[in-house]
Amino acid sequence: MYPKAYISYLAHFHGDRDYFECHEILEEYWKSINGEKESVWVGLILTAVSAYHHRRGNFSGAHKTLKKAISIFESKRGDLAELSLDEELLLENLNDLLAAIENKKPYTSFAFPITDKMLIASCIQECEFTGMNWESPSDLNNENLLHRHLLRDRTDVIEEREQARREKNRG
Repeated sequence: MYPKAYISYLAHFHGDRDYFECHEILEEYWKSINGEKESVWVGLILTAVSAYHHRRGNFSGAHKTLKKAISIFESKRGDLAELSLDEELLLENLNDLLAAIENKKPYTSFAFPITDKMLIASCIQECEFTGMNWESPSDLNNENLLHRHLLRDRTDVIEEREQARREKNRG
């Protein structure tokens, strides 16, 4: 009923709180379905990116990405319901979070208001399978979790960009 990527996203979002991984998982899925730039998937990606920035103390980045996510969600309420998210509660919670970010309040873990018990059960099962604990708080001492974008291997990305540059110069 739900894409595997969505269950994996929710498991990471509520399990190990690896927001960078959440972004990676849903971006890959979104690209595979030739998603539009204002899709609910982009809103979910931006929510994870905002949480990543907020946890690192990047209030500007957290604010910008969360504000865009809220805008998308406001225009995609029906899509949120199809993903078994309580749209009113989600928007209320995200607007409260946006206010906290504007006031430079420290990061705290939060949860999506999921309405489908079977979806929650699938996410919990995914967490158990991958060694995560559902709804555990973020580990603020885990440097890999906090600074993942700085620590990842970017060899493939750099090579892809270089290849594109070479092809552009040939054309």
